[in-house]
Amino acid sequence: MKTFSKTKSGLFAVGMVMILNVQLFAQEVVKQAPAGFDVLHPEIAHGRIDSINYNSTTVGVTRKALVYTPPGYTKTKKYPVLYLLHGIGGDEKEWLNGGKPQVILDNLYAKGKLVPMVVILPNGRAMKDDRPTGNIMAPDKVQAFATFEKDLLNDLIPYVDHQYPTLADREHRAIAGLSMGGGQSLNFGLTNLDKFAWVGGFSSAPNTKKPEELVPDADAARKQLKLLWISCGASDGLLMYSKRTHDYLVEKNVPHIYYVEPGVHDFKVWKNGLYMFSQLIFKPVDVSTFPKYVYSDEGVPASTNIPGLKYPQIYPDNRVLFRVKAPGAQNVKIDLMKKYEMKKDTAGFWTVTTDPVVPGFHYYSLLIDDVPVVDPSSQTFYGMGRMASGIDIPDPDGDFYTAKKVPHGQVRSVNYYSEITQAWRRAYVYTPAGYDAVVAKKYPVLYLQHGSGEDETGWVAQGKMDLIMDNLVAAKKAVPMIVVMDRGYAFSPTGKAGNIFPEVLVKEIIPMIDQNFRTLPDRDHRAMAGLSMGGFQTFQTTMGNLDKFAYIGGFSGAAFLQPDVDITKMFAGEWANAAAFNKKVRVVYLSIGTAEPERMYTGVKNFHQALEKAGIKHTYYESPGTSHEWQTWRRSLNQFATLIFKN
Repeated sequence: MKTFSKTKSGLFAVGMVMILNVQLFAQEVVKQAPAGFDVLHPEIAHGRIDSINYNSTTVGVTRKALVYTPPGYTKTKKYPVLYLLHGIGGDEKEWLNGGKPQVILDNLYAKGKLVPMVVILPNGRAMKDDRPTGNIMAPDKVQAFATFEKDLLNDLIPYVDHQYPTLADREHRAIAGLSMGGGQSLNFGLTNLDKFAWVGGFSSAPNTKKPEELVPDADAARKQLKLLWISCGASDGLLMYSKRTHDYLVEKNVPHIYYVEPGVHDFKVWKNGLYMFSQLIFKPVDVSTFPKYVYSDEGVPASTNIPGLKYPQIYPDNRVLFRVKAPGAQNVKIDLMKKYEMKKDTAGFWTVTTDPVVPGFHYYSLLIDDVPVVDPSSQTFYGMGRMASGIDIPDPDGDFYTAKKVPHGQVRSVNYYSEITQAWRRAYVYTPAGYDAVVAKKYPVLYLQHGSGEDETGWVAQGKMDLIMDNLVAAKKAVPMIVVMDRGYAFSPTGKAGNIFPEVLVKEIIPMIDQNFRTLPDRDHRAMAGLSMGGFQTFQTTMGNLDKFAYIGGFSGAAFLQPDVDITKMFAGEWANAAAFNKKVRVVYLSIGTAEPERMYTGVKNFHQALEKAGIKHTYYESPGTSHEWQTWRRSLNQFATLIFKN
C-alpha cells in the first residue's frame, strides 16, 4: 500500500491512503418472490388485459384467448411474446383468476425488472367444446391438450404476429405453463426450438414427455436454448416428472435452472415461477448464475460476519439465528430492533432465532449480563456513537448496491490538519473508475455527510456508496464524480462555539480537496447531501453559501421548520424569491422513509409542502417501508446521484 504526503502553504499537511475494498463475491442464493409481490398497487402504471378471438383451422372453430399488453404499450414498438398456459382443470382465464399475472408483471415493470413483452393466455384444450366441464380427464379432452400444439403453431402464433407488433422470431418467443400447461410448454417448446428459445415448466404434469423425447439432441438444445426453467413444489406429488427431466439434462450437460421450493401443487408455487422466470427472459443469459437459483431453508452466514464465521445466519424469510459462546454468563440477549432472550446449551453456547428482520443494514448489540458488547462474530461499524455489530439483510430490490463486474472506483483515506480546530482530521474520498488513467480529466464533487452517532466511514461501510456510484456510472445513469465524506463534528479549541463543521467544510475541506484532486472548482460542479444530522448540516451549509453550491440533498433531514415559521424568511430570505432561487440552485432533493418515526416523517413532509407552497422546485421521495435507516439513505443516494451535474 502506497502512502504519500503533501504540504499546502501553511494550512494543511495532507496524507492520502488508498483503501482497498475487498468485496466477497460469495455464491448468493436468488430469493423467491418477496411478500407483496402479487399485491395491486394503484399508484403504478398498469398493463391491459384484452380478449381475442382467432380462427383455428386445426379445430375448425373460432377460439378465445386473453392478451396482456405491458404498461406504455404502443403499436409503434415491437415486443417479444410469452405464451402462458393453464392446467388441466382450467382455461384461458385460470391464470387471471388464480394467479393475477397482470399484477405480478405490473409490479415488476414498476421496478424496472422486465423487458416489455406481450403475454398470451390461450385455452390449451384444442377442441370444439373447450370448456373445463364434465370429466376433465376424458380421453378426448386429454387428447385436446396434445392437439393444441398444432393450434398454437399453425393458428394462434400467426394470428398474434399479424395482429400485434411482435418480434416474430424464436429469439423473442417464450412458452411457459403450470401443471398440464407446464408439460405442454416442455413438450411444445423443446421439440420446436425453431419457434421457441425460452421454455419454462412450473410443476409439469404427467403429460410431460420422457426426457429423451424432449431433448433427443443435446448438442442442438445447448446451441438453441436461451433458457430452460423447471420448477416445482418440494411436497408436490408430481415432482418426479420435473426431477427426471432435470436428471437427464444434468447427464447430458444441458444448461437449465431447476428450482425446487417449499410448497405443493398450487398457485403459490406457480406465481413464484412466473415471478422468477419472467425476469430472466428476453435478456442476455449468464449460465454461470444458474446455480444461484436454488431454494434453501437453511440459514446462510450474513455478509457482515467476520469471514469464515458461520453465525449469525439469515434464513430465507429473514429471521436471524445468533449463536454465541459465553459459558460463564448468567444472561445473554441480542438487541436487534428489540431484545431477544437467548438460551444456553450444555456446551456454553447461547442461541436465539429472531423474528423476520426488514431488509437493509441494522446495528445490533450482544448483551452479556446486561452489558452491551460487540458480537465477536460480526464485523464492526461505527454507529450509535461507538463501534457496534451490524447485519445486512439482503433486499430483493438491492441490486443497485451489489458488487458487479463493472469498472470500480477507489476510496482513499485523506488525513489533513485543520487550523480552525487545531487538530488532525480525516476524510474519505471516492474517485470514480478511471480517475488515475486519464490524468487530464477533471470532475465535479459531491460532499456527502453521515448522521448522528456515525462518522466518515459510514457511507462506505454501511451505505455502500462506492458500489452505488460504480453501478450508476457504469450504467451511464450518473456523471462520474468525486465524493467526499468527512466527520461531521468539528469544535473550536475554546469549546464555546458548538459544532462548527460548516465553517471547516467551506474554509478548509473544499480548498484542500480542490488542491489535491482534479476537481471542477466552481459552484456549478459542487453538490452537498447528507442523511439525518448530515441532511440538516447540508441545508445549514449550502443555504449560507449558495455561491459555492448548486445542488442540495437532504435524506431524512432538511432544515428545522418551526411551527408558524414563514419559510421565505429562513436563511436570510433566500426562498422569498422563488424564481431567482430556482434559477440559481439546480437540484433540491428531499427524502424520507414511510415507516420513520412520526416526528421525523412529519417534519420532512411539512418542509416539502412548505417548499411547494413557496414555489421552490425540488424532488421529493418517500422510501416505501423503510424507517430511519441505511436502506432509506441507500435508495436516496441512488436517486440523488442521477440528478446532479447534468444541467
